[in-house]
Amino acid sequence: MKLSFILNGATVRLDAEPDRRAVDLLREELGALDVKEGCGTGECGACSVLVDGVQKLSCLMLAAQLEGRTVVTAAGLGTAEKPHPVQRAFAEHGAVQCGFCTPGMAVAAAGLLAENPAPAREDIRRAVSGNLCRCTGYVKIIDAVEAAARELAARKGKTEDAR
Repeated sequence: MKLSFILNGATVRLDAEPDRRAVDLLREELGALDVKEGCGTGECGACSVLVDGVQKLSCLMLAAQLEGRTVVTAAGLGTAEKPHPVQRAFAEHGAVQCGFCTPGMAVAAAGLLAENPAPAREDIRRAVSGNLCRCTGYVKIIDAVEAAARELAARKGKTEDAR
């Protein structure tokens, strides 16, 4: 089956088996190694991506479901030169340890902040609750998401002041 979708800002066109999982297509065909497969059953969140701005578990999606969609992985949130506030905050607040869960956590956090720019700690806990981490107690992750929310709010304030 022919597929066409946007991945991290770039248009992708390729042939794929209709029953191929999205996680496999993203990793094996497109080199999106930031999309991790932890459990393969939708339990860990390591394979999280944003599909049309909504967090999805790519291990539970078929590649065919990407047709015509916009997909963003953790690597597509920002660049080394201009990181997304979530990426910067995770680094600055030590919200990573082994790093395996980090891409899924970052995607979940970015999805939350796009939907709710001023989340309470409980909102953040709920948003990342589907992303399992064996290394941390989640405190630094939640602190980092709060910091990213503050940065986004400050940016928005500057943009509104410039008007």
